[in-house]
Amino acid sequence: MTKAFSVFLLLSMTAAAWSEVVVPTRTIRANAIITDIDVGLTAGDIANGFDRVGDVIGQEARTTLYAGRPIRVDEIGPPALVTRNQIVSLKFQSAGLVIMTEGRSLERGGVGDRVRIMNLSSRATLFGQIQPDGSVEVKK
Repeated sequence: MTKAFSVFLLLSMTAAAWSEVVVPTRTIRANAIITDIDVGLTAGDIANGFDRVGDVIGQEARTTLYAGRPIRVDEIGPPALVTRNQIVSLKFQSAGLVIMTEGRSLERGGVGDRVRIMNLSSRATLFGQIQPDGSVEVKK
């Protein structure tokens, strides 16, 4: 084994030992908001995980998160603003025309999520994107 290869191997092993991932300190149920006491750092490495606790705090668990297992990117998201069966404002805007009406959410979701909505007037099922104010914008 060459000296350069053994130094590279040593550095590779050292770098892997120093990487950290965010893990729950206790089981977190789906739909729960993650707080600072719920998570911590542990040694490890995961491709689609988090390495900073600040990226996870305030997010909502999409699935049950088990203590000690790394939190993956697709397992958390922004907190839900709209719940299933909630009445929401629907907004359609095109070429200066704005139509506002009410609808019933058929799914729960957070800001930016695409959800199915039933227009209460026509009973038609539409898709829309949840806005920061809790309304849903329908696009053509």
